[in-house]
Amino acid sequence: MGVIEDVYEDLETDVEFDAFEAAVKDKVEQMGGLADEETAAMLIAHELRDEEAETIADIEPGMDEVKFLGKVTSIGEIRTFDRDDEDDDREEGRVCNVEIADESGSVRVALWDEMATGAVEELQAGDVLRVMGRPKEGYNGLEVSANKVEPDADAAVDVQILDTYRVEDLTLGASDVTLVGKVLEAGSIRTFSRDDGSEGRVANLTLGDETGRVRVTMWDDRADLAEEFDAGEVVEVVDGYVRERDDALELHVGNRGSIERVDEDVDYVPETTAIADLEIGTTVDIAGGVIETDPKRTFDRDDGSEGQVRNVRIKDETGEIRVALWGEKADAEIDLADEVVVTDVEITDGWQDDLEASANWRSTVSVIDDGSSTNRSRDGSSGDGDSTEATGARSESEGLGAFADGSSGTGTNGTDDGTAAGTGGATRAQSDGGAAAATADASGATEAGDSREMEESADDPVEFTGTVVQAGNPVVLDDGDRTKSVQTDETVRLGEEVTVRGPERDGRIDAEEVF
Repeated sequence: MGVIEDVYEDLETDVEFDAFEAAVKDKVEQMGGLADEETAAMLIAHELRDEEAETIADIEPGMDEVKFLGKVTSIGEIRTFDRDDEDDDREEGRVCNVEIADESGSVRVALWDEMATGAVEELQAGDVLRVMGRPKEGYNGLEVSANKVEPDADAAVDVQILDTYRVEDLTLGASDVTLVGKVLEAGSIRTFSRDDGSEGRVANLTLGDETGRVRVTMWDDRADLAEEFDAGEVVEVVDGYVRERDDALELHVGNRGSIERVDEDVDYVPETTAIADLEIGTTVDIAGGVIETDPKRTFDRDDGSEGQVRNVRIKDETGEIRVALWGEKADAEIDLADEVVVTDVEITDGWQDDLEASANWRSTVSVIDDGSSTNRSRDGSSGDGDSTEATGARSESEGLGAFADGSSGTGTNGTDDGTAAGTGGATRAQSDGGAAAATADASGATEAGDSREMEESADDPVEFTGTVVQAGNPVVLDDGDRTKSVQTDETVRLGEEVTVRGPERDGRIDAEEVF
């Protein structure tokens, strides 16, 4: 056995030996005698190993060609198209998108022409395939354009295919997802510019069920759905797909998906942290009765945009805390004596060493009816953004009676001075009633959250953190409240969270740093 055979024997590949041997001889010739057959064989073997992806999560755009194993989770319809090459006398082209998943995630695979027809006629959800193709950045994230697919009936892939998902069943990369949940909050529609000059639209809902909650992101025409539903209604998401943002899973709805109101009962009972157990630097869910509400305040940022903030104070059986509601959260209809649940709030150091909670773009604010179940004895924080099934229920006597010690909230709503609780350029002062009210001083204020805008002049650098919703030129980032166009030569991926820093002119950040 020669050296070429020795190297080939140690190599796990679908490439036939004759093709491997020919590639080795070509490599020797290309290198002009600088490499012998053994060296050339090892180089070819290295190139072949680089094509093998251990998991779908290892696949990245820009790879020349990859091979991977996965289970079919959904099969799309065949679409036809006209070929670009006028000299190509073949019939119109055909393509079918198939979602393939393994334990690490999921990827969309485009099958062309005969493969597309074969997929629709022969493939079923649950089949295991070996795929060879070229990865690229598609409209909805990573895609693989297949050159070859083969069924592998003997291989096992531990991926569960469900007809209907609960929040706790969602996994990164899952597609064709149907989920029923209660609307906890509906956001407004935001717009952004794509690199082709068209305008994109995006909006969010937050849904909850007995296993947790999830942020739903709706794109373009589906963004209008955010205005059709109110908190407390039960809806069904059909044909959603799961992506990751800020280390939390999101359910996305594109042009194939839909959301409809359904007549079903869904229980959502968040696990909350007792106010007395809150710690600075944690992100948690809290609940309590509203004992103080301040008027909403608006302020001008240095970039000319207008921000808004409103403070409320809530109390449970262990203590009380001021909550700063930023951006859209300031519009929440909250009144004195309401029972509320505020999720994903950041606990910060507030006025006179008191703790404060900051509700930003990722938070939800829900008014709970009297007698609703709210688990108040939670150990630890909800920093991962998920909530699990509560194990205890709150009795009616723990409702409004939890703050019936005289702090009814009356007489505390007349505060006109003071400044915003939370972070940013806002200062704080005590009102006549001794409570800090939300406002902003002349220097402006920013919304607390994962994405913060630097309070600088237009010619000084600004910093912005968001998720890449467009990876072209310009790059478009979205932080949940705002979208920003960014000029940069750096390579970013759809769905990736990045921070950019640089001067902002005419609404676009000229990024000097991307990290």
